[in-house]
This record gives sequence, C-alpha cells and structure tokens, in this order.
Amino acid sequence: MMDLTQDLAKLIRLTGDRAKLDAKANGTYIVYKTNEGHIVKEYSTGKIEKMNEQNFTHE
Repeated sequence: MMDLTQDLAKLIRLTGDRAKLDAKANGTYIVYKTNEGHIVKEYSTGKIEKMNEQNFTHE
C-alpha cells in the first residue's frame, strides 16, 4: 500500500512539473491551491498572484 501512495504522490508531482513547463512554453500560468489553502496563479515568470472569489466566475 505504501508503494501505491508513493507512486501516486510522484505522479501528482510530475503532473504539476509538466503543467509548469507547458505554462512556460506558452507564456501562460497554472492555478493551484497552496498548503495554506489559498488559490493562486503562478505565471511562467515566477510571479505568484493570490486569487479571490471574483476570479472564479465562468464566462
């Protein structure tokens, strides 16, 4: 069971790393939840911007 948990953690980490690479290649950003519970945008430049509820509207 521990191997499965470790494999899943590795897969999640690799997926995040791939998203960062794609964002850098396309000049965009990724969105994720921090350990503190904040939703943030991380731009390919390294700039991190905290989002608020108004940013979650769908168009």
